[in-house]
Amino acid sequence: MRFENVVCPFCGCLCDDIVVEVEDGSIQGVEKACSIGRSLFLKHKEDLSFPSIDGSRVSLKEAITKAIEILKDKKHVLIYGLSSTSIEAQRKAIELADLIGASIDQTASICHGPTSLAVHQTGIPTCSLGEVKNRADMVVFWGSNPLEAHQRHYERYSLIPKGMFLPDGRRGRKLVVVDVRPTPSSRAADLFVQVKPGGDYEVLNALRYMLRGGKIEKDEISGVNITTLKELLQLMLSAKYGVIFVGMGLTMTRGKYHNVEAAISLAIELNSYTRWSVVAMRGHYNVNGAGMSLVWQTGFPIAVNFSLGYPRYSPGEFSAVDLLRRKEVDAALVIASDPVANFPRESVKNLLEIPIIAIDPKMSLTAKVARVVIPTAKVGIEVEGTAYRMDGVPLRMKKILDSEYPSDEEVLDLIIRGIKGV
Repeated sequence: MRFENVVCPFCGCLCDDIVVEVEDGSIQGVEKACSIGRSLFLKHKEDLSFPSIDGSRVSLKEAITKAIEILKDKKHVLIYGLSSTSIEAQRKAIELADLIGASIDQTASICHGPTSLAVHQTGIPTCSLGEVKNRADMVVFWGSNPLEAHQRHYERYSLIPKGMFLPDGRRGRKLVVVDVRPTPSSRAADLFVQVKPGGDYEVLNALRYMLRGGKIEKDEISGVNITTLKELLQLMLSAKYGVIFVGMGLTMTRGKYHNVEAAISLAIELNSYTRWSVVAMRGHYNVNGAGMSLVWQTGFPIAVNFSLGYPRYSPGEFSAVDLLRRKEVDAALVIASDPVANFPRESVKNLLEIPIIAIDPKMSLTAKVARVVIPTAKVGIEVEGTAYRMDGVPLRMKKILDSEYPSDEEVLDLIIRGIKGV
């Protein structure tokens, strides 16, 4: 059977033109996907998880019952993950957090969380990837390497495709990459600006200062020659429509949300002369949706606590890493994520001292050490679901295979019903 226009459940690009060939209940061929997406589909049935308690295989019902017992018995549960599951499951996770007075945090807390904080401060002039494709005659990737992390971004949206108002495609676009070192993405750029590590904030504000007519007496700013900065600013001013894609090179280095705030402020100030937008290069396929779900239902995108019966927001206090570092939670429900592989050592050490419930189709490092493992159907392959692209556009993901396990949404609903005694 041939499935067309399949949405790839890997990165924030959510490429929706994938063709998948299925035969005898397994995926035999994949067309149009990048190398990572192709591997995701073709190796879907490798390293699958199974229902277990303390490492021993049990029935799915027994695993869910044990998870309910743990969650009912604990005083402060951490619910974490959500970026690799559907909007429908995210909504259930928030309902569960509200029911048991838990803290809930998502993976953006350790990647694009600073972007959320920056947007709080400045707002954001943003756009869809369709607008980038059809209108943007200048694209800036700041602290991002899309040719390796979002492999089809150039091909589908930002560089190569012909647009409604850009019929010449690549010849009608200027591409600028700003990074601390040369990358495959920078080698494809018209202009590469190499910044010293930690110097992004200074460079961004130097551009803002020059835009306002200020004169800089130094020969360079954070490793960037003033002549190069003037060239970049002139390119930005001459663009009819430009887009800055901010990556984790800004959010995870010195300055953090101040870097993103400076990038957004630069775009806002450029809008007095021409038109500019900012888009965050989101990683996991529905990490943007996780933030949106939390905002819709609590008012806040990350680090939310329900212990007082209403949502409270405090990054650094209710963030997953910080709660674990301070030993303030007595159980963890991890949904479609792998904190054991990604969190700082001290947080992981403390995480291993409390019961972990892992809801995940794959046998991750977290699932291997979890007290309870509940396997689920993979969204976008074994079950339908909704996800939000990096630009905030919702896409419906298809089911192309059957699964013996329920979806994340169904498992969370069973847990909620069990806790309520329904």
